[in-house]
Amino acid sequence: MAKQVTTVSDEGYSATNEIRDFETTIDANGEDAPDTLETLLAAYGSCYVPALRVGGQQRGADDLGRIEIETSGELNDDDKLESVAFDIRVEADVDDDTGEEILERAFELCKVHDALKESLHADTNFEGDAF
Repeated sequence: MAKQVTTVSDEGYSATNEIRDFETTIDANGEDAPDTLETLLAAYGSCYVPALRVGGQQRGADDLGRIEIETSGELNDDDKLESVAFDIRVEADVDDDTGEEILERAFELCKVHDALKESLHADTNFEGDAF
């Protein structure tokens, strides 16, 4: 099975992404839509939510209730992502030790976390005069 997204940009730094029956816009400058790094951070946090829920179920916290994740990304001098931090709040009463176990398990389950590995690099094919 493969995932597929078609990204189209007719001009400028904004691109429309067709994802199945959905369409989303990402603007590298962040003027007309979320920028690329904000979108990555949103995907990371959105993926971590179900990982937390499953991790909680597997570590004895069956229902975490409401989950809020404030995701922040620090940029280096080249405006590239240097680090990511999650500030996580859950509704359920979970002790610190169980919370740590849930966090560790969630990182193991999170597909976006796994995809951020250094070894993942896009294979490319380039075609000029295509339109």
